[in-house]
Amino acid sequence: MKIIREFKEFAIKGNVMDLAVAVIIGGAFGKIITSFVSDMLMPAIGIILGGRNFNSLKVILKRAADGTATLSLNYGSFIQAVVDFLLIAVVIFLMIKLLNSFKKPTIKPEPQQTNEEKLLTEIRDLLKK
Repeated sequence: MKIIREFKEFAIKGNVMDLAVAVIIGGAFGKIITSFVSDMLMPAIGIILGGRNFNSLKVILKRAADGTATLSLNYGSFIQAVVDFLLIAVVIFLMIKLLNSFKKPTIKPEPQQTNEEKLLTEIRDLLKK
């Protein structure tokens, strides 16, 4: 798909202006996207997956004992952070794509013919007559 290819090019080759706009838009939309993911999207996905709360998904590595805290891998929070990142990246990409559509296309000058090409064109035209 063209849009996926363009997104890969943006993510890998982005120029300084694209990066600056991405940082500004990412900062502005970051809290909105985080709220959307944590308050609306993940609960809906949790209901679909059997009423799971993603924030509570974790693997306990070491239980609390004698005043020490429980040590756990909170992979549910990580999944939520990944979804946050992906949504922010898509929004930034679409905004850059929209901004680029407003730019004037650069007009490339027609390549000049060499003397040999001009001569060959004249010969072709004479042969046609």
